Amino acid sequence: MPRNLLVFLMIPVLLVVMVMVVVLLSFIRIWIFAFAAKARVTFLNMIGMRLRHVSVSLIVENLVKLKKAGLHKVTTDDLEAHFLAGGNVQNVVDALIAADKAGIALTFEQAAAIDLAGRDVFEAVRMSVLPKVIDCPDPSKGRVTVDAVAKDGIQVKAKARVTVRANLERLVGGATEETIIARVGEGIVTTIGSSMSYASVLENPDLISKRVLDKGLDSGTAFEILSIDIADVDVGDNIGARLQADQAEADMRVAQARAEVRRATAAAAEQEMKAKVQEMQAKLVAAQAEVPLAMAAALRDGNLGVLDYYRLENIKADTEMRNSIMGESPEQGGALK
Repeated sequence: MPRNLLVFLMIPVLLVVMVMVVVLLSFIRIWIFAFAAKARVTFLNMIGMRLRHVSVSLIVENLVKLKKAGLHKVTTDDLEAHFLAGGNVQNVVDALIAADKAGIALTFEQAAAIDLAGRDVFEAVRMSVLPKVIDCPDPSKGRVTVDAVAKDGIQVKAKARVTVRANLERLVGGATEETIIARVGEGIVTTIGSSMSYASVLENPDLISKRVLDKGLDSGTAFEILSIDIADVDVGDNIGARLQADQAEADMRVAQARAEVRRATAAAAEQEMKAKVQEMQAKLVAAQAEVPLAMAAALRDGNLGVLDYYRLENIKADTEMRNSIMGESPEQGGALK
């Protein structure tokens, strides 16, 4: 075989060997780290991770942590699948180790599902071991007390602290802390509103927590309510008296409006009567104006004599005299004009 041909054939072989050496050198530290921890990871696995754009160091380091913690059921394939799904591998591994040390039953599938659901699985495990205290209402929302009115009309302001523990089985799909705060606030309002007097609430504030706990407010949530403690109870305004005062003022305005309607109606009726009086007076004047005309017609037709006319005038004059003696006007006496 010619020398040049041999050199030409050796070049690809040398390139392959060099690539393999570079790969081995890049993975040798990680492989030794895994081998020393008795975590089985081959070079082919690491090369496959690199080709799949998976962080080799992240997967191997967390696998070693699981092996050292005695969790041998989790494999590199599980960690890779969770990494490729966009999950936080380190957070899930830390949660598994913490749950195992605390005696909490938590599988890798559950932890991965919780992490992919957007929840902090490690914080959830910590909350299962160390319960969390939630203020009701949430001060960050701008309110510091839950206000309700007892049956006697007195406002009562209460502040509660809810101790909850994470429920890992309901963490996926369970309601958040806002739901717990809303339900506890509703229970406080209902309990105060059903009390006969504000004094009974002040004397026994534990009645609020007992009634609220009996309603099972943690159903459908990601938490388990351990206790509800009433931190503070204060007396507010006399809402009943204020409402009665507002109602009395409203009734007064309604009565005034009705009185104004009656006054306007009476004024309109008065004006109508005045108009009728004027109309009747006009008719009277018209009728009185026809009397001389009728008498003139009677004289002209011979139905009334001159002597009869003078006799009527005498009677009229006599009537006016009598009326003047009695102090009556001609209109009151009814004299003929």
